[in-house]
Amino acid sequence: MNQVINICSAEQIDSFRLLLKFDDGKEQVVNFKGFLMQSKHPDIRAYLDPTKFSDFRLEYGELVWGNYELCFPMIDLYMNRLEQGDYIESAA
Repeated sequence: MNQVINICSAEQIDSFRLLLKFDDGKEQVVNFKGFLMQSKHPDIRAYLDPTKFSDFRLEYGELVWGNYELCFPMIDLYMNRLEQGDYIESAA
């Protein structure tokens, strides 16, 4: 049986790292800087601005920026795949 996982809190640790706490008790420190720097899409690269990056929110248990201009699959955040370079970029 698949369980739905949600983020219950997100705290910015430094410029591009967030501490994510999930509703099953798991915690991950996710570093978004590598993903943002590797992106070729200007709308994604815009989040290299620390002020813009820090304007995230939780909506329905998901981490989002803007009007869903930047968001990530829950499994990638839960497994912390961004730091490992496993994320495949998609168009914004």
